Amino acid sequence: MALEPGRRSVSPESSGRESPVPRQWRNQLGSAEAPPKDKHYRKYASGVDRALSLFDTALQEWADYISFLNRLLKALQARPSTITTIPAKAIVAKRLSQCLNPSLPSGVHQKALEVYNHVFTIIGKDGLSRDLPLYLPGLASVLSFASLSVRTPFLDVLERHFLQVNPRALRPAMKSIVLALLPGLEEETSEDFDRTLKLMERFKAAVRPPGSHEISPLHSSGDDFFWQCFFLAAITGHSRRTGALAYLARSVPELGHPLLPEGPRGGNVRNGVDPELSAKLAQLVTSPEPGLLIRCFAAGLTDEQLLIQRGYLDLLVTHLPLHSKILQFRAKAGDLELLLRAAVGVTIRRDMSLNRRLWTWLLGPEPAVSHENEGGSESPVSTSSHAQGFFASRTSYFEEFGLQPLTRALLGMIKSNADNNPAERARPYRICLSLMDRWEIGGLVVPEVFLSIVDSVRDFKATALNKTDFDEVLRSASVFFDGVESGLIYSEILTLVAQAVSPGILSAADRAGKLDLVKFILAHFNVREEEMIIIHAPLTVLSILCMIEEAKEAVRSTKSQLPAGSSLPTQALGIVASLLELVPERAFPADMKEKTTPAIEPKVLAATPNVELLKRIQTFYVTEQGNLDATSPPFAPQNVADLLLQKTCTLNCESLSQRESGQQVAVKSRVLMLLLAKTPSQSFIDTKKLLASLHERLCSESSMPFTIYSSILSLATHLHSSGRISHLELSELVTPLVRHAWSFLSASEPKYHVETVRSLWVLQTALTPSIRDIEAAISSLILEKDVVGTFAQRSSDPGRSFCVLWSHSLQDNPSGADRRGPKTPNGDLKAPPRLAGMDNYEVMLTRPLFLILDALTDERTQLFMTVKTWLGSLIGVDKLFNILVSKFAELPFLRRREEAKVQLSADDDLDLGLYYLRALSNVFKWAPNNMWAVLAKRTIRATSYFPPLSEITGTDEDITYQEYFLWVCLQCITGDKIPEVEGSGVRVTQLYRSALTVLHQVLLNPYAEPLSRLHLETPLIEKLMQSLAGPDPYVQVLLLDVVFASLRLREMLPVELPSSPTSEKRAANMDPAKNFRPSFTGEKVPVIQLPPPTLLKCILAGLSSPSSRPVLDSWIGFLSECLPLYSESIFQVLIPLVETLCKQIAATFSSLQRLFRASEQSPVHGAVGPETTLISLLNGLEQVLAKGHDRLLAEEARAQVVKSPDQPQGFFGNMVSGVFSSDAPQPRSATANDRLTVLLAFQDAVRICFTIWSWGQGSDSEWQDVSSGASFTYTSLRMRNRARRLLEHLFAAETLECLETVIGIWRGSLDMSSAAGDPSRHTEVFNLLPALDGSRPKHTIPALFNAIYSRTNPGALDPSRRSTLTIELQDTDVVIFLVDYARSLEDDAMDEIWQDCMLFLRDLLANPFPHRQALPSLLEFAAILGEKVDNTNFGEQRKMRRDLADLFLRLLTAIFTTRPTSFADTTTGSSNTGVEKRLSEPSRQSSVIKPPSDRADDVVGILSGIVPNLPKILVENDRILTAATAISANVIGPTLRSKAFPDTVSENTLVLLQELSRLPNNQKSWKKDVADAFNDSRFFSSNTALVQNDWLPLLKQWTVADKERMPELLGRITPPTTAGIVFGVGATSARLEADRKTQLNLRRIATLVLACGHDAFVADLPPILEKLTELLSASSTSSPSSTTRAEVYMLVRALVLKTSAIHLAALWPVINIELHAAISSIVAPDHSSPSDTYSNPSVMQACKLLDLLVCVAPDDFQLHEWLFVTDTIDAVYRPSSYQPVALVDEVSEELGAVMVGSSVMQTAEYNTSAAMSGSGGTHKRPLLGGPGGISDEVSMDRKDELVAKVLRPFFGQLSIYAFESTYAMAPVDWEGCVQNLVKDLFDERSIVKAL
Repeated sequence: MALEPGRRSVSPESSGRESPVPRQWRNQLGSAEAPPKDKHYRKYASGVDRALSLFDTALQEWADYISFLNRLLKALQARPSTITTIPAKAIVAKRLSQCLNPSLPSGVHQKALEVYNHVFTIIGKDGLSRDLPLYLPGLASVLSFASLSVRTPFLDVLERHFLQVNPRALRPAMKSIVLALLPGLEEETSEDFDRTLKLMERFKAAVRPPGSHEISPLHSSGDDFFWQCFFLAAITGHSRRTGALAYLARSVPELGHPLLPEGPRGGNVRNGVDPELSAKLAQLVTSPEPGLLIRCFAAGLTDEQLLIQRGYLDLLVTHLPLHSKILQFRAKAGDLELLLRAAVGVTIRRDMSLNRRLWTWLLGPEPAVSHENEGGSESPVSTSSHAQGFFASRTSYFEEFGLQPLTRALLGMIKSNADNNPAERARPYRICLSLMDRWEIGGLVVPEVFLSIVDSVRDFKATALNKTDFDEVLRSASVFFDGVESGLIYSEILTLVAQAVSPGILSAADRAGKLDLVKFILAHFNVREEEMIIIHAPLTVLSILCMIEEAKEAVRSTKSQLPAGSSLPTQALGIVASLLELVPERAFPADMKEKTTPAIEPKVLAATPNVELLKRIQTFYVTEQGNLDATSPPFAPQNVADLLLQKTCTLNCESLSQRESGQQVAVKSRVLMLLLAKTPSQSFIDTKKLLASLHERLCSESSMPFTIYSSILSLATHLHSSGRISHLELSELVTPLVRHAWSFLSASEPKYHVETVRSLWVLQTALTPSIRDIEAAISSLILEKDVVGTFAQRSSDPGRSFCVLWSHSLQDNPSGADRRGPKTPNGDLKAPPRLAGMDNYEVMLTRPLFLILDALTDERTQLFMTVKTWLGSLIGVDKLFNILVSKFAELPFLRRREEAKVQLSADDDLDLGLYYLRALSNVFKWAPNNMWAVLAKRTIRATSYFPPLSEITGTDEDITYQEYFLWVCLQCITGDKIPEVEGSGVRVTQLYRSALTVLHQVLLNPYAEPLSRLHLETPLIEKLMQSLAGPDPYVQVLLLDVVFASLRLREMLPVELPSSPTSEKRAANMDPAKNFRPSFTGEKVPVIQLPPPTLLKCILAGLSSPSSRPVLDSWIGFLSECLPLYSESIFQVLIPLVETLCKQIAATFSSLQRLFRASEQSPVHGAVGPETTLISLLNGLEQVLAKGHDRLLAEEARAQVVKSPDQPQGFFGNMVSGVFSSDAPQPRSATANDRLTVLLAFQDAVRICFTIWSWGQGSDSEWQDVSSGASFTYTSLRMRNRARRLLEHLFAAETLECLETVIGIWRGSLDMSSAAGDPSRHTEVFNLLPALDGSRPKHTIPALFNAIYSRTNPGALDPSRRSTLTIELQDTDVVIFLVDYARSLEDDAMDEIWQDCMLFLRDLLANPFPHRQALPSLLEFAAILGEKVDNTNFGEQRKMRRDLADLFLRLLTAIFTTRPTSFADTTTGSSNTGVEKRLSEPSRQSSVIKPPSDRADDVVGILSGIVPNLPKILVENDRILTAATAISANVIGPTLRSKAFPDTVSENTLVLLQELSRLPNNQKSWKKDVADAFNDSRFFSSNTALVQNDWLPLLKQWTVADKERMPELLGRITPPTTAGIVFGVGATSARLEADRKTQLNLRRIATLVLACGHDAFVADLPPILEKLTELLSASSTSSPSSTTRAEVYMLVRALVLKTSAIHLAALWPVINIELHAAISSIVAPDHSSPSDTYSNPSVMQACKLLDLLVCVAPDDFQLHEWLFVTDTIDAVYRPSSYQPVALVDEVSEELGAVMVGSSVMQTAEYNTSAAMSGSGGTHKRPLLGGPGGISDEVSMDRKDELVAKVLRPFFGQLSIYAFESTYAMAPVDWEGCVQNLVKDLFDERSIVKAL
């Protein structure tokens, strides 16, 4: 590119410096003409230069400006008459524009306009045409701030000079001129309004092309370009819309056309309108882009000012009616929707003046007749036919022209709200609510959008960030929903169900989705209004039932299936049930007082086909829209009730006869039960057919699913309670029902135990207590398969089932259990209160109980072992004895108490007495010890029985059970004479034997001591039972007895009375709490012969064998009796025994878990229930561990050496005891080996018990089957309680080792939680510890301290308190557990652990070095103590708080002493990787679980969590300040002053710094730290995410606290100077250093501007602008040099983003010329002055500044935008002779770029989707560096690469991108703009490096 000699370029801030320019731009900002070689001109130019020089030196006050302008005017007036040019015209234009600063007084403005006028007079029309880009920008903003005295000369200048400018020069500036004139049109009453209006019209005429012709007095054919510019100006000029509205109201043509007479509005045709003229006017404002007109109106309608919205609505009504051809045909469908979306958006304001105008536009103008009624909401019902026709015509107008696009617009709004902003999501709902104010609009629109709105709410529920957001959206939607007519709501519900159920092409997923939507409506919205639940809900239910029947018929006829199989009808029936729950009984009144609908005869009704019924309902909802005011319901209420009962009864009968699944039967029976409860009793239902179906289903299946059984039973009881069937009919169902219930009571399948027992009591309630049919049915089932005789057989299954029935009946309390229980398939139905099993057990259980107890008489049967085992785990022992007590009280012969001898006669009921005694004897015979405890402790009130018990006992006082039974026996044996009647003697003898047997048992029980006062002698001991086994597993019990008889060598010690006998303790079970503690009495242990080796194998095999499960309790009892035999070798058998038991426990527990998981598997009845097996195994494990631990304690007691009595009284005993001990390695003693064996066994037990205790907690509960919720709750609670008790005993025995095992479990669960993404798994440990009685904080905390010392300084710990370290835990693991455990404690627990904690911390601080790794976490522990104690009354003791504060400060000092640099290294090492990872995934930060080692090393993170609570911990201000100073000095300071800064700074560091800044009286330290970091030159290499999230808020706080930050930074910037610059290395080094300092300071200023709020530095803008102006005068050789320009542009970007446009007026003259020069330098030759002045980074930042200005479009910049980009329609639709004047387009041409798509855009219409994609989708973003834009990642070293990759495409696309962004009307992405600037500020690659 050749240089053009003779041209001169004026540098932006120079007064005459010349520089060569490669070309003459059409845009005249950067160059001037060559001066004539004339001395007169030189003199003239010299005078002008002198005058200009005053601007830089002499301007102090506003008067100086007038003086300067006078001097400049005189210099210009001194020109020779032959000269028509202005010397230094760029500087003159710039100075004049600076004199038009809004902050200057009007006198200066007037003088500046006078100079402008003189300049334009000199240069003339041609000169102004050529230099328009130079002078117009300075004048364009005058009207926006001009006073009245300034407006007239301003308008004079425009009229006199600018109207004569060449139209070709005026065309590119047209949008700017329109924006400049609009402020003059804001006040319609002002003096200059008409003049400005005429001036606007004259400019419109000035830009018309030559061949234009007049269309009307106001419009010509060439005005299309003007209108397109005007619309663009109205769209972008937010502050100028008032003026735009005034002009539009006067000048925009009326674009409506008269409707044809045959049209709906034929009566309102405007006469005399020429269609051809209308078409031309429409063409005028829509050519070439009709979308701009619509966007102009849309922008006005969305304006924030109500008056502007109102004005635009008036314009719509008068000039752009809805039926206009522009909207209906010319505009794209999307554009009309955009306009409608903006128009209906005004309803959000709830302003009647806006709404009235909107209704008029949507419905068409109202005729004169109805003006007086304007704005009213007319009723659709009118007696006037004229009014009816009027309403109909208005409705049809909207229906024809607006309904479809408005519906699409609303649906688009509903569906396009993809973000999670609740306010935006709710906006369309609120609009629709407002539209319902006019029934003509809402009545048509709401049905179209109703379901979409509901669906949108449902979708938002899945994506909402939190429940509050969803509730807000639901609230708005509910208000809309409540405004919708009931008929429409239920019509839409019916439509959804019909689409889901009826045959069609819909997929299964779509059908299910529609039903889910109905369920969502019923669950979340108000469908409970009176009209809904009385009329619509019953009709909807009837319709759904008819649809289901029709669908079945269709399936039968086509022999096909619905896509979703059978689940869809079931789901639909679930909806029916939900609806019926809403319907009250009054919906079906027994007698109709007001018959609105005639009733139909039941026979006729029953014969009516479903199609006919559906047709009548459809007519009601579709034709009449469900409006009860206009029509009556299709059926009378009694007809609806009859139909519903008929349909539901048929459905149930079919369901029962066709063997449908349990879920289907359940939902259908539920519907029928709901109807039975709601309908009157006289409504007909075919009970005979229904009962027959119930009988058939019950009797035809040997087993059925529980849901079917439950449904049938509930249905039967509801039929009875509603009076539909009699007692006798219900009794006929009892036997089959009980038979099925009996199968669900199988002990091996505990899934439905609780539910089955409750159902039986429901049935008993229906039968009343006097009818004992259930008891009889159960008794017959128990005896059903019995075989009597020599080879008697009685199965164990009935006994086990009865055990289940007994247990749950005695725990059945409907007032509590049913209320807490889950919903059953037939739950939530109102039913009378049922009998409680725990209060009425004798009604159902008496006779079955005796039948079960009969089994104890025959040991050969399986049932015998079952009952015997049951007695060992019996719930309600007292209830069993109550039944026996009442039976004995009924016997007359027991009440005879004469003193004389009594002879029993044959008339006495001896057989019954004998039967009861034998039963009692059998119970006593097999009773466990805890049952005897009940007999000894529980008492009987004599008066609570009739006849009173005193007739037997002889006293009215309360007596115990055992004493009562003792008196019964004594009464039996009082008769000494045997009657002589044949046969009676044998019976009396047997009665004696039984009575003596019972008496013997009573006297031998362990708690018979109170009976000693009777002085009875003890009879013989029980005989030994033995038997040989066959294939039956119950033979094992007999074998065990035989074996034990041969091995037993000593008697059992008596057992203490247990405090709370429970179901899980065996007769031989010991009290673990007692046995776990050492008990030495000095007795000599007898020598016991070792058992044979095969015994252990036998025991292990028996415990492991599946066949032993039914008799496992006997095995465990056998084991417990055999353990004393192993007292000498217990440690050899302990490990195999515990291993086997734990393995079996785990396997059994796993099977129990699988059983309760949700599955469809059919039950497999095993021999015994897994929960019973588990309890037995845990009992055995407990006894084995107890025996082993007792033996261990005994050995340790014998081996223990007695210590010296004077022990030091520290927390850890003798702290220095290890100092003088030998260091030689000690061999492990035998006792130590034994202890290790026991502890390993303990650990296995703790782990398996914790697994059981965790069952059903946390995420595990999601896997359970909800249908068996009650049984699962019962079983899991039972298992967890048993495991908890064992854990309590283990903790009581070995607290430290068990606690370490739990810590190991916690440590392992941390890793599992991290892997599984479940943060709650490890917290279950902290739920366990409070549940254990033995792990109270006062025991647990000292154990944790011992565990810590065992790992850090074991020598300081007493050997008895030292851990064996068998669990692999680091000290940090234990300390982190201690921290989390302390945090989980209640505040009140501090009282009991305080002394231990203080003693521990003091001892630790005496020698902190061994604990250096754990010190930070211990500091956190101390902080938690301080926080918690602050919340208690206990914490009010001052000395205690001072002690903690001292310890805390000492801990803090110890951390910094023992770890002076390691923490800094830790944060350093993790900052680069960790920070970026953390900040890239902010949403996951809270859920990531850090391992304990990382937590312990994270000193900064720990301190940042502690600092906010320092006032609670340290209380006193001086201590708080001491701690804060220490943290700043030892953590913050070294981090910020590290060599690796800023990589040493992590997110935690900045959080800590922020927390320090919030502490009172701590300003000095943290401010200094922030200042040091901010002033560090390496600060700008910080991570950008860290800067934006953490540094900027911190800097904001730092700056707000001190207003002198900005002036201090500005003071560091020195103006460029060339003085003293010499050549050489020294000069270059000095210049580089000056550049570097200036760059850093500019970046600091820009960072502070970004950090603070909007307009925070308005007061500092003048000095900032002054410094920028100084720096923009720098050259490539000055110091600082022009290298700093990139930072100047960054600072301007920051000001544009954070300062209101009104404050930036003084900036634009400087920025315009600077941007022009920077962009022009791109095509300057290498090594020329512009090329040297503007480096590659400077050019890049200049382009980014221009990009940002175009994106953000500040109001004043829009006046100058045309200088840089084509801001008119020419950007897209280019004229054939178009030559761009915008600098960017010129440079693009120079670089050889081709505008993207320009040829296409000239011929094709502009596409809205392109605009949206071009502007970044939903937001308006800069083109450079933004998502979807041009990448700015390019090397700055090579200019050609920068041009090719970035600048050429940028310049080629910017103009069209700017137009697209405007056209898309998207909001600005402010956050994205800030992010881009932060990325550039903190990119240190462009900062110069010092030599």
